[in-house]
Amino acid sequence: MKIRSLLRPALPTSLALAGVVSFVAADLTAQCCGTKGKAGAAAVAADSPSTRALPDADGDTSRPDLVDTAAAAGSFKTLVAAVKSAGLVDALKGEGPFTVFAPSDEAFAKLPAGTLESLLRPENKAKLQAILTYHVVPGKVMAADVVKVTGAATLNGQRIDVATSKMGVKVDGARVVKTDIVCKNGVIHVIDQVILPAADDLVATAAQAPAFKTLVAAVKAAGLVEALEGKGPFTVLAPTNAAFAALPEGTLESLLRPENQTKLESILKFHVIPGRIYSPDAMKAGSAKTLQGGSVEFEMKDGEVYVNGAKVIRTDLDATNGVIHVIDAVILPQ
Repeated sequence: MKIRSLLRPALPTSLALAGVVSFVAADLTAQCCGTKGKAGAAAVAADSPSTRALPDADGDTSRPDLVDTAAAAGSFKTLVAAVKSAGLVDALKGEGPFTVFAPSDEAFAKLPAGTLESLLRPENKAKLQAILTYHVVPGKVMAADVVKVTGAATLNGQRIDVATSKMGVKVDGARVVKTDIVCKNGVIHVIDQVILPAADDLVATAAQAPAFKTLVAAVKAAGLVEALEGKGPFTVLAPTNAAFAALPEGTLESLLRPENQTKLESILKFHVIPGRIYSPDAMKAGSAKTLQGGSVEFEMKDGEVYVNGAKVIRTDLDATNGVIHVIDAVILPQ
């Protein structure tokens, strides 16, 4: 499952933000920052044995829709079966447009033994839907646009990572082996692996990272576990253990006492923003209202991003019900 480690070396925030794109269903225009060369698109393997019979892009909008195109290709039998099992046929036959990163039959065959069979069971329909919608981006994004970005928000709600090099293009580590299969309601890019979204909610994701041990303890003490395990989505500005340790001596111990639960709850809610806000959207907005009621301000200083004076040291850590941005200080409401 895709759980981004909080222990890997952090990239400078300026690099994490550069070139990021956010595709929003309400606005199907791709918004790009920074560019990559077209070499990545040229390096994509355009003719893998399983996809040579697929049509090339020619701008013909009278083609079949995404589902019928995949069904006719013969190399997406497993994907089509999964789409039917998940009840997504009507959605992917809809007006769209959509961009589908489509795993081939060989890609599904790489999954651990029993995984596919489990996903196709009726009781796992929601999980299958989450995985399949993670392969779909709103809008029609051609290969020439894909190589210019470092990420995109999917219909699942979570964000996929896009990496371009001289060797080609990868989406969450899956290699793009054919591009620009134009359909009536979108475009298909073929990938050689099934990509998996984050499978844990915000609390479970934080609990898996030792760097958030204090934060998780505070969330439990404040009685906010159930709320942050809920549907959301939420954006969490997550202070590290070191951030809590930097508070004045005795402050944390005082906040964790039962009689100060209301004060602790207010502080923690000040770190939570309703909605799933990725880093480029936060910088674009400049400010955001929190669950506590007050607002936080985002600003760029010396190539780094800060929120209410706290430095953002890691961005865009996905969870099933939101996204986490890591900060180096506890921010306090007025």
